[in-house]
Amino acid sequence: MLFKNKIAAGLLIGALGASAASAQSLVYCSEGSPEGFDPALYTAGTTFDASSHPLYNRLTEFKVGTTEVIPALAESWDVSEDGKTVTFNLRKGVKFHSNDMFTPSRDFNADDVIFTFNRQKNDDHPYNGVSGGTWEYFDGMSMPDLIESIEKVDDYTVVFNLTRPEAPFIANMAMDFASVMSAEYGEAMLAAGTPEMMNQAPIGTGPFTFQAYQKDAVIRYLRNDAYWGDAAKVQSLIFAITPDASVRYQKVQAGECHVTAYPNPADVQAMKDAEDIVVMEQEGLNVGYLAYNTTVAPYDNANVRRALNMAIDKQAIIDVVFQGSGQIAKNPIPPTMWSYNDAVADDEYNPEKAKEMLAAEGVEGLEMKIWAMPVQRPYNPNARRMAELMQEDFAKIGVTVEIVSYEWGEYLSRSRELDRDGAILLGWTGDNGDPDNFLAVLLGCDGRENSNRAQWCHQPFEDLIQQAKVLPTQAERQPLYEQAQVIFKEQAPWATIAHSVVYMTMRPEVEGYIVHPLGGHIFNQVGLSQ
Repeated sequence: MLFKNKIAAGLLIGALGASAASAQSLVYCSEGSPEGFDPALYTAGTTFDASSHPLYNRLTEFKVGTTEVIPALAESWDVSEDGKTVTFNLRKGVKFHSNDMFTPSRDFNADDVIFTFNRQKNDDHPYNGVSGGTWEYFDGMSMPDLIESIEKVDDYTVVFNLTRPEAPFIANMAMDFASVMSAEYGEAMLAAGTPEMMNQAPIGTGPFTFQAYQKDAVIRYLRNDAYWGDAAKVQSLIFAITPDASVRYQKVQAGECHVTAYPNPADVQAMKDAEDIVVMEQEGLNVGYLAYNTTVAPYDNANVRRALNMAIDKQAIIDVVFQGSGQIAKNPIPPTMWSYNDAVADDEYNPEKAKEMLAAEGVEGLEMKIWAMPVQRPYNPNARRMAELMQEDFAKIGVTVEIVSYEWGEYLSRSRELDRDGAILLGWTGDNGDPDNFLAVLLGCDGRENSNRAQWCHQPFEDLIQQAKVLPTQAERQPLYEQAQVIFKEQAPWATIAHSVVYMTMRPEVEGYIVHPLGGHIFNQVGLSQ
């Protein structure tokens, strides 16, 4: 797959070494290829790093390094007393990018906001089914039921009419899926018969413009000199796609890359000891898990799921896979998040009892698949090794495991299949600092065909998280989320594995990089010293 705009992508690969030496070009060694460049279609951080962060803006955004919501394409907003009407006052003078196929004739306005969300909401919208039309966040967060209508008051005022109050709504508008697209570009590509170009040759309002992409090799961006906000510190940004963590570190050492993420845990101390390497770290707002397909026997039985959980030696996983960079997870939200229920008791490690429980449920000679990610993630630095340890654990209780994997994009796509066999290793980094972003998106009924990879829908749990959405204060919401965590543990749709520490490795000339608690790698205010 090769996309071009002004610069031949093939030339970029050979230029990486020279580019890294220039203070005008920042090179990031990324861990994988994006699935596409329309963030609303996907959920992977790899894709967001390459799309929503450099190329787009949202109505609201998070101040980098925090979960504080700040104005972006909306300069301000007003919420009605009943919480069901949200009015956004839009920023004027914001320019969209251009490319060889499209030059905008107007600035950003309310039409772009309406286009961005209606294509996800309305089945009859011409863009609803383009590029697969899997609006995982929008659907998984119950947005089709929440948003009754979106009205344009004038070019710079847009109103969201909601069917109910939604406590995290303003923060949700800062999430990657809410990146604002150009309605005019959409119309132009539809007229040209190439609507998929919105996902392949992106046009946004962000700090960088898209130049070229060669799958599994390189992405090239240029600074957007017409950007409405603070201009990027470097003239160009290059993603050098490098799946192997050891190779990424070698490239940083050699000066071929300036920044990289997801180091091998075993290498972190050596990196810290190196004089010419800077290592930044932060406790991650994340969770890694093994999700059972709860719609397929015998994983539709909570007793079977609990038995399997009891067979997993999580401390061994922490020791071998994370090597000091993680802690055992017992809840589906991280301990740094408000409403975390520390009173919940974790699954005990007891293979003998697990074997007895399986026998009591009539499960013998079980053969299952465990899906292992092909890329490193902040919540799982080595999924293959983790799966191998689980394979050994399950063998002790008479369960035979086959480990399967696919290329990252295919892995994510196939993992949504409702008849998927066995269990899948995945994880999550919070998008907005709200428990709803974990509990509803990953475990709610509306996400069963998308972000809820356990395909789990349990009404007592669902009732609690839906009630919590509409309450205005954390104090009112917290008891409901705490009880939801108790039900989650009883029903065991996942084996919760770990919360990790996030490390970033970079050269000493890198200036201004901030580790973002929501997991994104954001470079618009990162510079290089001379």
